[in-house]
Amino acid sequence: MITPIYAALLALLFLYLSFRTIGVRRALKVGIGDGGDKALSRAMRVHANFAEYVPLILLLLLMLELQLAGGASLMLHVLGLALVIGRCAHAYGVSQPEEVLYFRKVGMVLTFLVLLVTSLWNLALAVF
Repeated sequence: MITPIYAALLALLFLYLSFRTIGVRRALKVGIGDGGDKALSRAMRVHANFAEYVPLILLLLLMLELQLAGGASLMLHVLGLALVIGRCAHAYGVSQPEEVLYFRKVGMVLTFLVLLVTSLWNLALAVF
């Protein structure tokens, strides 16, 4: 199985983002919302953006893997790795006090590309 590798790596990244957000909250003593703090707002958005995209993409990746029954494993690894790199790049870019737009763009392009490819590939397998 391929998807569990990337699901596990992404789960570890999600934990890191969660603990980082909690750490900023504790340091600022903000329980709800962002308290008007930009660093907390950024940490929250990185965490939320991850939660918005990654579960759906992992589901699409798993459905592909199950439908392909061991075929196209290289492509599945490429998609999984692209998602991990994309999410790391996005998290890094958005988390900086002075946002590094290049990393944010790379992260979102890779994320959208994996979402598009897995969506269209699943659709093609279901229809044709």
